[in-house]
Amino acid sequence: MAADKDNFVLVETGSNLGFARGCNIGAQRASGDILLFLNPDAVLAKGVASRLKASAKGLGDGIWAIGARIINPDGSEQRGGRRGELTPRSALVSFLGLDRFMPSIKGLHFEKDVLPDEIVPVPVVSGAAMLMPRRGFLQMGGFDERYFLHVEDIDICRKVRECGGTVWFEPRASIVHYGGTSQSDPYFVETHKALGFVKYFWKYYPGALERLTTMAMIVPIFAAIWGRITVIQLRHKIRLVTARRKAFARLRRMEARRAERHAIDRAATASSPPPVSETRPL
Repeated sequence: MAADKDNFVLVETGSNLGFARGCNIGAQRASGDILLFLNPDAVLAKGVASRLKASAKGLGDGIWAIGARIINPDGSEQRGGRRGELTPRSALVSFLGLDRFMPSIKGLHFEKDVLPDEIVPVPVVSGAAMLMPRRGFLQMGGFDERYFLHVEDIDICRKVRECGGTVWFEPRASIVHYGGTSQSDPYFVETHKALGFVKYFWKYYPGALERLTTMAMIVPIFAAIWGRITVIQLRHKIRLVTARRKAFARLRRMEARRAERHAIDRAATASSPPPVSETRPL
């Protein structure tokens, strides 16, 4: 593509530098006024980028960020596309699942909320599909490269708000996000997610009591994130085993029906009288 298209530039770094640093390198090499950060496991459908760009026209040249609606391959909204402010309290509520049992307590994720009809402000959107002005992005220093993977989007949304800008969620722009590939180790990915949360709390909550709270949360954070991916993998394995069992059962039923038909055919052949030969005079 880079060889065939003048407006496509491929930047090869020679190693995996992480999402934040990779995006920063791309933003520095880009020449346009608007940046669209897109995960490699996300599908950009026709018209989505135009929808995001049209929504950005009314925001001016200041600092802002627009996130798309992130959906699963089955069309359901994925967790993380629109989120609340990340604090130790909201993290504990989400990690422990308290918002499921106590609706009055607001967690981090908004995907269960009513889908708005037009663009609305939210505290945090997903970096899987995020539109930002290039000048404002570079003025803020880009993504914090101390995050290798995950939480860098939460961090930059906070920087946008602290700089007087606004973070927006665009429900009319849907991006299908597959969430990783078969080659990626889910525990490697989830470990960096947990480390990202710890780095975020250490960065924005520097008080002595807050640091103690962060240290106390390390084990629950890792347990919740690793536990979630373990449950997901177990469910996946159970579905595979169930599907295989159903396939084998169907195969056995087909073989049984085939054997039954053969037996019926053999019985019919054995019970039929032999043909009678007729002799005629010459």
